[in-house]
Amino acid sequence: MSDERMPLTEHLSELRKRIITSIIAIGVGFLISFNYSEVILGWLKTPLTTKYLISTTYPYIFYTNDPNPVELIFLAPTEAFWMHLKISLIAGLFLALPVVFYQLWKFISPGLLSKEKHYALPFVIIGTTFFVIGALFCFFVVLPFAMKFLLTYKTEHLKPMLSVGKYVDFCLKFILAFGLVFELPLVITFLSKLGLVTPQFLAKHRKYAVLASFIVAALLTPTPDVFNQTLMAVPLIILYEVGIIAARLFGPRHEKD
Repeated sequence: MSDERMPLTEHLSELRKRIITSIIAIGVGFLISFNYSEVILGWLKTPLTTKYLISTTYPYIFYTNDPNPVELIFLAPTEAFWMHLKISLIAGLFLALPVVFYQLWKFISPGLLSKEKHYALPFVIIGTTFFVIGALFCFFVVLPFAMKFLLTYKTEHLKPMLSVGKYVDFCLKFILAFGLVFELPLVITFLSKLGLVTPQFLAKHRKYAVLASFIVAALLTPTPDVFNQTLMAVPLIILYEVGIIAARLFGPRHEKD
């Protein structure tokens, strides 16, 4: 840990280097994704073109094509163009996730012990995997039910006309939010490694974590109904428990029972 006492200017220089490298990686991902932005938009329209039905028998949740899908429109000459840029930027971020997580690791690793610096590969793999799982969970579970609720709640005398820019913003914000939320086990493990929290402390305050999960879900989910909020709160609670287990397994040895 010889370099953990580096001066502030050196820390800032290192941070700038990591940010620039991450931006370059995202930029490369953006250029690659831009050629496929129309395909990605087709994927993002899935919650509008597919009906998600719940049944009391297996498979419980199944999909079918919506005979009357909601069409997307654009209200300004530049809206469609900017929409493709946004889609390409977020898709580029997903492609660059391993690089971004590696740069984050390189920035925080000087403060770790020598043996802990070898965890770079697991950090990158786990961080990327959890972010992608969170995004997929949002896209395949949360968004479909949220859109169904929002487009059918008290709209008997209304016809939905969705702006493509507003719709894409709505989807991308929640996909990114769920991706970040699913990093909770990694954050808990890292805080445990630093000695800021312990598995015993986390387990003791579990009831507050459950309450906080539902509060966060109420704030982040796009609909006010309990069902959609639960779709986010339950994974948060599970992720908290996964974080406790990870903290026990990978936390400082003297913290373990």
